[in-house]
Amino acid sequence: MKRINLMLIALGILISVTANAQSGDVAAILDLLNKQTKAWNNGQIEKFMEGYWQSDSLMFIGKSGVTYGWQKTLDNYKKGYPDTAAMGKLDFNLLQFKSLSPTCYFVVGKWHLARSIGEVGGVFTLLFRKIKKKWVIIADHSS
Repeated sequence: MKRINLMLIALGILISVTANAQSGDVAAILDLLNKQTKAWNNGQIEKFMEGYWQSDSLMFIGKSGVTYGWQKTLDNYKKGYPDTAAMGKLDFNLLQFKSLSPTCYFVVGKWHLARSIGEVGGVFTLLFRKIKKKWVIIADHSS
């Protein structure tokens, strides 16, 4: 009987620790997305890109197809959004967070740009990975 009680207590502690870690991870990812929004709305594309994995393996999927690499993704953002009028003001509507593993999250949402030259928006899926204790976007599919 004592063993069962100890096992239940241990299981409870494990569940609590896991839940706290997950809520901390979600908070860290939300913080990253908030920082990206602020950077975008201040016209700072390079700072916005700090949320992405600085790797040639970063994958961005958009209307032009698949792009690999952090620098190429940055170059495409600069080409598509050459000034603050084109960038507008960004906001996200987050629809789903799903933990795939202790180091991987899948996030689904909607994006919207309020712009004087015409509003645009769409949906996105982001794959986050914890690399060196930091959450980064390793894949972005935005349409």
